[in-house]
Formats: sequence, C-alpha cells, structure tokens
Amino acid sequence: MSYAYDDTNIFARILRGEIPNKTVLETDHTLAFHDIRPQAPVHVLVIPKGKYVNFDHFSAEASDEEIADFARTAAEVCRRTGVRPGAGGQGYRTISNAGTHGVQEVPHYHMHILGGRVLGRMLPKIET
Repeated sequence: MSYAYDDTNIFARILRGEIPNKTVLETDHTLAFHDIRPQAPVHVLVIPKGKYVNFDHFSAEASDEEIADFARTAAEVCRRTGVRPGAGGQGYRTISNAGTHGVQEVPHYHMHILGGRVLGRMLPKIET
C-alpha cells in the first residue's frame, strides 16, 4: 500500500521548527511533547521524525533503529511524567488513531500517552 504524506500537517511543521512545542524529550528519531489540548493531567504526544502516516505505515517501513527509538522514547516519557505503574504511577493509556474510522486528525503517526487520573473505559461495552 502507498501512503500519501502531507508535508503541511501540524506535526511536520513542529518538526521543522515552524510551530513551537513544549518538548518532553527529543532524540535523533523521535519527538515527545505536551498536547496543547490535554485530555488528562498527563497528555504527551510521541511522534517519529520520519514521514509516516499511521501505525501500520511506521511499523512496515521504519528502520529498526527508528522503531526501537520510538518505543524507548515512549517508555522514558512514561517514566519522566510519573505515570508508569509500579514506579509510583497509577498507569496510563496509549492511543493511536488511524484513518477515517479511527478519527485520525493529523496525518502523521503519533501516539498519545495519557495518565494522571482514572480514564474510564476506552469504548462502551457492546452486548453480543
């Protein structure tokens, strides 16, 4: 499958330094920053610096180094923000939206890390 990346999306502009952000952590391949409209006391976005549209695009085409860096950066964000369970935190949720049904608003792969309060069920239970 071919993925069309939009160089004008807000995260591409943040990566180019055109839009400021409140950085939590930056590495060679990943940027983590506070969401400007937080949905929880801790709400950090973790984005790869490469031009990936969504999770499956990133997972299929990113280098092993990019994937490992992204995962380790996300883990360090959990540690730095104090949400990591068993280390003083009470837990967190990660969310990544993809496509129309996933309600993806920005066409650049990103993971939300949310915590600092009870978040409730992710989706309503569907009776079968």
